[in-house]
Amino acid sequence: MYDDDTHKRRPRPRKAVLLAAVPLAAATALAGWVAWTTSEAPADGGARGGGATASAVAGASATAGPGAAEAGATPSAAPGAAESAPLAGKVVVIDPGHNPGNFQHATEINKKVDIGTNRKECDTTGTSTRDGYTEAAFTLDVSHRLRALLQEQGATVEFTHDADRPFGPCIDERARIGNKAGGGAGADAVVSVHADGSAVGNRGFHVILPGLVKAGTANTAPIVGPSRTLGERIAAEFARATGSAPANYLGGGTGLDVRKDLGGLNLSTVPKVFVECGNMRDPADAASLSEAAWRQKAARGIADGISTYLLG
Repeated sequence: MYDDDTHKRRPRPRKAVLLAAVPLAAATALAGWVAWTTSEAPADGGARGGGATASAVAGASATAGPGAAEAGATPSAAPGAAESAPLAGKVVVIDPGHNPGNFQHATEINKKVDIGTNRKECDTTGTSTRDGYTEAAFTLDVSHRLRALLQEQGATVEFTHDADRPFGPCIDERARIGNKAGGGAGADAVVSVHADGSAVGNRGFHVILPGLVKAGTANTAPIVGPSRTLGERIAAEFARATGSAPANYLGGGTGLDVRKDLGGLNLSTVPKVFVECGNMRDPADAASLSEAAWRQKAARGIADGISTYLLG
C-alpha cells in the first residue's frame, strides 16, 4: 500500500483498495522467473483489489514481526564485510512505508500536502494481515534487513524514518529526503518498501515505476528511464530470491506497474521505485510475509536488484 494512495487510507477498520493496472513488457528483466512459471504462472485478471484492511494493532512492534527470532529480525552488517565493498560511495535511501504510529494521528496524516500536480493526504495507516501483522511493522523489518545487506557491500544507507517519530513523514518530505541525501547530492537510488492490501486471491509482488509527469512543479522526465531500470532489476532479483510470482492482478504478469498519481514518485528527482512485496489480505501471501525467513529473502532480492542497478 502506498503512503499517498487515499483509496488505501484506513479511516475505520476497513478500506477499499484502488489500483490502476498498466501492463508492461519487461521480459528481458524477468528471466529469473522461469523457475516458477512452469508451475505457478499467474493469469492477469486485470482487476485491482476490492480488499479491506484489519484494524491496526496498537503497540505493534516497529521492527519485529511474526517469527522474527527464527531468522534474526534485525541483522547487522558483518564486521569483516569492509574487505569487499563494491557499493562504496553509493548512497541508497530506504523508505519504510507508513509508520506504526500513524493510526494514532489521524488528524495529522489526513492533512493535505502539495505533491506537485495536486494535493494529497500527508500519509496513510497502511494495511495488515487478518492476524493483525501491520504493514508498518513489516516494512520496517524488511528495511532493517535490507540496510544490513547493502551496508555489507559498502553502501551508505539512509532511512526516511525508523519509527523514531510519532507519525509520517508526509509524502512530500519522504521525497525530499531522497532528493537531498548524500549531503545534498541526492541518492543514487531510493526504494520505498510496502505490502499491498488487495482482495483475497490477488497474489504476488509488483514494483511501481514513475510515469512521465510534467505538470505543476512535478517533472519526472529525468528519472523515468533510470527508475524503470532500477525497477526491472529489483523485480527480477526479488522473484529469484523469494520464488514469488509477479502479481496476478495487475501488470500483465510482468511484476511492473506505472503510476502517475503518487506524490512520492512525482516529487522525486532521483531514481525511485515502490516495492509491493505481496498482498497482506490474501492468506497465502500473508503467510509468507509473516515469516522472518521469507522477509530475509525479500530483503535479499531487493538488495541484489539495487546492487545490479548501481553496478551497471
